[in-house]
Amino acid sequence: MDRKKGIVLLSGGLDSATVIAIADQMGFATYALSFDYGQRHSGEIDAAKNIAKISRAAEHVVAKIDLRIFGNSALTSDIAVPRGRTEKEFESGIPITYVPARNTIFLSFALAWAEVLESSDIFIGVNALDYSGYPDCRPEFIKSFQEMANLATKASVEGKTKITIHAPLLNMTKAQIIKKGLELGVDYSKTLTCYDPDENNFSCGTCDSCILRLKGFRENGISDPIRYK
Repeated sequence: MDRKKGIVLLSGGLDSATVIAIADQMGFATYALSFDYGQRHSGEIDAAKNIAKISRAAEHVVAKIDLRIFGNSALTSDIAVPRGRTEKEFESGIPITYVPARNTIFLSFALAWAEVLESSDIFIGVNALDYSGYPDCRPEFIKSFQEMANLATKASVEGKTKITIHAPLLNMTKAQIIKKGLELGVDYSKTLTCYDPDENNFSCGTCDSCILRLKGFRENGISDPIRYK
């Protein structure tokens, strides 16, 4: 029997690598979608390609868009990436690493591809517990986008399908995500999470993303397998 098609937003990071493994475990044929959007940590695109291959994705598309034309983010502009912040500081506001409307844009691309593939399932690795305060990682955002998706597509309006946005990591801590991924055989040495890796793709260890990642591995009592400066 043919497996249902699931679109998986695959950044090349720890969370999305876990999500594609979860989608596969759920019985979906995975269609990975990554973005070259002008991010300073472009090494994640190569990581995404490796993960898609290892995960035996049915197809992997890298969409090229340029969010640098809008800027206003440390990931798409010449703005310093915050380093050494405490968990309390994570809760103090939306950090400058937030890319305006990024998940809305990414999910919109995924929605278009899902309609072409006649898929009703989209997977995204957002997390509302151990995260950096981004507004587009919250449960209410996912719920609202799903409602919009079912109003915006030809397939939904004609009653052929009902779009579901799967966010399996939404209520998990980073430690729980890593534990789940290890149970599914995810090779985290192939992932890149850092916001500002060096030219060799060694992670900085001090940006928000690295801090949360290291915390997750530490709470599992194991070492992070990636390379740090």
